[in-house]
Amino acid sequence: MQKKGKFDYILLETTGLADPGAVASMFWVDAELGSDIYLDGIVTVIDAKYGLKQLTEEKADGLVNEAARQIAVADLTIINKTDLVNEEELAQIREAVRSVNGLVKILESQKSRVDLSEVLDLHSFDSTNGAHLAERLQLVKDSRPHLDKSILTVTFEVAGDLCEDALNIFIQELLWEKMFKNKEGQPMTVIRLKGIVSFAGKAHQVMLQGVHELYDLNETPQLWEENLRINRLVFIGRNLDKNILQEQFISKVLEGANAN
Repeated sequence: MQKKGKFDYILLETTGLADPGAVASMFWVDAELGSDIYLDGIVTVIDAKYGLKQLTEEKADGLVNEAARQIAVADLTIINKTDLVNEEELAQIREAVRSVNGLVKILESQKSRVDLSEVLDLHSFDSTNGAHLAERLQLVKDSRPHLDKSILTVTFEVAGDLCEDALNIFIQELLWEKMFKNKEGQPMTVIRLKGIVSFAGKAHQVMLQGVHELYDLNETPQLWEENLRINRLVFIGRNLDKNILQEQFISKVLEGANAN
């Protein structure tokens, strides 16, 4: 990095068992400190022939399947070696990926040949990408647990302005304190969090991003249209209960804003 201008892009490949969220967090924090490096996005490559088998591997109680975790945290997945499976098998792996991460973009490849424009410059953590994220969030649907029964995607919309301080407390209780539990009494663990939110008194949309225990709120260039302030949030993680999350969000964050 001392040789300014020598790098166009840095691609960091982790081992097959690594938690990419922990590595990504390092660079995300670094960017906050004024570094020239910024986190562009997280890409997970899936073997079309063996990916399903890896996703269905049972782990010891309390441990998250590594393959499912890597899909959960990804902005982009590449299903590779599609020439080694039939269409039915390919459809199964697609469904499995979507059941874990309803927000992720899926590419398919043979011999890892992909168009670089699809992989580089993702701007997944960039607040200037707020309009694109807002459109994507509208298309995300709740997923049904498919393979790893504990990891899934839940999403909801809530109209109105939020209280910024109350939202920070809500996110910290969710990500740091693990205070929210599902109906079975299991703590909800969020691996990835994305959203577009509206704060009282602010004309611009605000982007919410979270990876594991790190999160960030950034104002985007996008203005809210009159009377159309709809907060959209997507949570990807284990033991998630949409109804409980939404009830907690409305009671703690939305009503707090109205009370102010």
